[in-house]
Amino acid sequence: MSGFAKRRDSLTEKRKVAGSIPALATMNIRRAFAPVAVTLAVAAMALSAPIASAQPVHTLTDLVDAAVRRLQIAEPVAANKFHTGDPIKDPAREQQVLDSVAAQARDLQVDPQYVTTAFRDQIDATVAIEYQRLAQWTFDPAVAPTDSPDLARSRDIIDALNREMVLLMAEEWPKLHSPQCVGELDAAKSTVATERGLDPLYRQAVDVATRNYCR
Repeated sequence: MSGFAKRRDSLTEKRKVAGSIPALATMNIRRAFAPVAVTLAVAAMALSAPIASAQPVHTLTDLVDAAVRRLQIAEPVAANKFHTGDPIKDPAREQQVLDSVAAQARDLQVDPQYVTTAFRDQIDATVAIEYQRLAQWTFDPAVAPTDSPDLARSRDIIDALNREMVLLMAEEWPKLHSPQCVGELDAAKSTVATERGLDPLYRQAVDVATRNYCR
């Protein structure tokens, strides 16, 4: 068996374990966000099963879908910060995320610099959504969420999605570094955008979050 085949078998076993985490996170967020009608609708969509989960072979669609689900957690995070007045940007938390995904990348024997670059883009896209929502709710308080979702619960979900995404990056490493990557990534983004019913804001955010996937 080749070195890559051994690594892929190992990743498959690790992903079986990681796969149970988003399901638990879904139950937690639904309990936490129950009073927040608008936020709950988005969070439930974000944390539903990946649209490509029935496929026997993982594709870039799985990775893009995980990135979108992570982007959608910007909604409850922004709702929390709207009510608490906490700043949108949190450099300490961002660095914690980058350090964590880099460590996981090293464990999976993939380039940590690639992974941290991708997650830097993901964070920037998420922050942009949060700023957009904060501006929207400031201009029109009538559409703002009435309650403040628990930030710790949102971060637990984000951490679970981070682990899922790094596993997917490792599994699709050859594809992400192939000449076919750009075409497959465009197709994946189109599929996910359609299946998730993404609006122009989220479509733009996905473009930013995935702009360094293909190498």
